[in-house]
Amino acid sequence: MEWWLGLIIGLVAGIAAGGLGGYFLFSALQKRKAGEAKNTASKLIEDAQAEAKTIRKEASLEAKEEVHRLRNDFERESRERKAEIQRTEQRINQKEENLTKKEEQVDRKLENLEQTRKTLQEKQEKLDGIEADLRTAHEKMLNELQKVASLTKEEAKQQLIDGIKDEARKDAATLVRQIENDAKEDAQKKAKEIIGMSIQKCAADHASEITVTVVPIPSDDVKGRIIGREGRNIRALESATGMDLIIDDTPEAVILSGFDPVRREIARIALEKLIADGRIHPGNIEAMVEKAKREVEQSMKQAGDNAMYETKVFNIHPELVKLLGRLKYRTSYGQNVLKHSIEVSLLAGLMATEIGADVNIAKRAGLLHDIGKAVDHEVEGTHISIGVDLAKKYRESNAIIHCIAAHHNDIEPTTLEAVLVQAADAISGARPGARRESLEFYVKRLEKLEEIANSFKGVEKSFAISAGREVRIMVKPEQVDDAGALFMAKEIAKKIESDMEYPGQIKVNVIRESRSIEFAK
Repeated sequence: MEWWLGLIIGLVAGIAAGGLGGYFLFSALQKRKAGEAKNTASKLIEDAQAEAKTIRKEASLEAKEEVHRLRNDFERESRERKAEIQRTEQRINQKEENLTKKEEQVDRKLENLEQTRKTLQEKQEKLDGIEADLRTAHEKMLNELQKVASLTKEEAKQQLIDGIKDEARKDAATLVRQIENDAKEDAQKKAKEIIGMSIQKCAADHASEITVTVVPIPSDDVKGRIIGREGRNIRALESATGMDLIIDDTPEAVILSGFDPVRREIARIALEKLIADGRIHPGNIEAMVEKAKREVEQSMKQAGDNAMYETKVFNIHPELVKLLGRLKYRTSYGQNVLKHSIEVSLLAGLMATEIGADVNIAKRAGLLHDIGKAVDHEVEGTHISIGVDLAKKYRESNAIIHCIAAHHNDIEPTTLEAVLVQAADAISGARPGARRESLEFYVKRLEKLEEIANSFKGVEKSFAISAGREVRIMVKPEQVDDAGALFMAKEIAKKIESDMEYPGQIKVNVIRESRSIEFAK
């Protein structure tokens, strides 16, 4: 039993020793953990203090910045309010000055009114006196009339009233006629001033076009190459361009002749390219002519754009712009139609500005009024009807279409802009040097004018004068009275408009001379 007891005692002693060792080890570990926790806590406290310090510093900076921003905002608002107050004070001062001036003006007007009132009062007193004198004279006249005519007062009064009515009617007719004449003179004077001002502001060049183009060449040796063997080159060039080539003794020049300015320009460009290239033969001629056609088409497109920018008329359909450019190579009585259209646009716009019409409509209609001439050699009809169809096709406004249709009085103009386009068209065509005519055509026009005048019954003689811009007609006074002369002038003017084509306008002057002859025996 002793060994068992000794074993138990030993086990108990071992367990006790282990427990004490574990306790001391656990105590040591707890102390270590406590130290580490203390160190960690100290570090966290230090970090928190540092972060708190940083936050306090940042908060202080933000607070200073906010204070600075608020101070700047306050100063800016103060400056703005001060400036606004100053402006308000200036406005108030200005209003006070204006009110002071108006008060002075009112005082002056009141003084003038008072003076006028006194003057009117004096005149009224004089009128009252005159009226009293008239009543006295009237009573005396009535008494005399009764004595002389043996009329009653009412009968004499009625005769007097009838006489006064007749006299007043005559005076009124004379006054109406005078007012009408004054109004016509003022209207003509104002119209002349507006037209003169517009012409002065729009001074366009007026170089008349011709039917030939001279192409310079480097030397006369080139002429033989242009003609080619047995004339094949010149025939090919004439066939491709539709122009006549004149190669004569003119030194270092070849002449292109033809009435179509577009074809003539194509022929000129093609010939210049052939001369520069040096290879002049039928195959190359066709290629150069095609290239020249493309260049001319591009030139026409550019001309249309330039016309828009020159007149400041925009938003035109691209197809109309191309047609407008084609007018660069069209002429009317020798006048370039594109230059004429630009001038009509500018003139119509200037006159519209003066009289208060729609400037945009006047300028746009003036630019497009002759657009039908771009294709009138390809489409049947007058250039007016063609222009109206083109304007409708490309969605121009009714106002523009009406101006185009009325610019030669084919229809009666119903808008002010249509009348302005008519006037601008006549002004542009009637400028000295703007249009030219051959001598043969000029003589025929004079003869035609006299022929139309002589076709009317009662005409004794007629004379076309002022270069065909006026026709003077002498009528037989025993066959044509004054009213008939006026009617004849209108009828002759209508017949000239319907039977003739002419630039500008023609004045019809019908003269009737009446002589009364008697012999004393």
